Amino acid sequence: MDIENAPSIVLGDVEIIRLVEWQGSYVPARTLVPDSPEGLWKENRDRLAPDHWNPDDDQAVVALQTWILRSGGRTIVVDPGVGDERERPGSVFHHWRSDFPDRLTRRTGIRPEDVDIVVNTHLHADHVGWNTTGPAGEWVPTFPNAQYLLPAADDFHFGPANAYGGELRVDDRLIYEDSIAPLHRAGQVVSWDGAHRIDAVLTLESAPGHTPGSSVLRVDSGGERAVLVGDLVHSPVQILAPACSSCLCLDPVRAAASRRRVLERAADERELVIPAHFGGAGAVEVRRAGSGLTLGPWAAYRTL
Repeated sequence: MDIENAPSIVLGDVEIIRLVEWQGSYVPARTLVPDSPEGLWKENRDRLAPDHWNPDDDQAVVALQTWILRSGGRTIVVDPGVGDERERPGSVFHHWRSDFPDRLTRRTGIRPEDVDIVVNTHLHADHVGWNTTGPAGEWVPTFPNAQYLLPAADDFHFGPANAYGGELRVDDRLIYEDSIAPLHRAGQVVSWDGAHRIDAVLTLESAPGHTPGSSVLRVDSGGERAVLVGDLVHSPVQILAPACSSCLCLDPVRAAASRRRVLERAADERELVIPAHFGGAGAVEVRRAGSGLTLGPWAAYRTL
């Protein structure tokens, strides 16, 4: 797929647009998913390579992307990337440079001021960066007319009330201060817990483990369904082996329980699974396979 286009999926009355900033090799496969058996990757080479795994150097392939939904006359941005020139010491995102707002307008016709809602499925650096923009130290909301829907558990965990997640990661305080706190100062935050209905066909639900407030966004329109799962799944290997959490999960056991619950429901209700970081087609159907799960058809797109 040409990632220079902005393809879209239409489910009922909802359009889901994919905006890719970057796609490529990230880290060794079993660094990303530590408990995944080496044989599982090799046995599924035909389904994983080249879009999700490079067998030549054993690197997991991921995408950095944002999903934009049009629903009920509103525009919803889900997980707006890394941001521009952020202080992220020790991270591949340190001083990352991106043209996300220009790319959004150029590829979709959507201007930042047109966005009604921004969803952060969780508050990691690569999901909240373009919440804000501006000179360092003078951050303001990128989307001036939007409500920002933040999981309350993450807002607490990564915020000052919980001392920035205990600063277990060197960038937790920086992320909160440049990408979350300015939203609170602007009065644009809506915190939610458990579940939050956006409209008649879009619902946020908690799926904790990757972070305390990790969430999924369900779409149910015209008899067609999808679930945007954020970082619940980083690789298709985790669909084949739901017990295997990523190296980035704060609570791997709880993440695995959330993953299995969400993926089994997706299989039973024919929900298209849309993770934050899948390369290739980016979204896939999940099927039951005996007592386990397997990969079904990949997403079908139309090109804008």
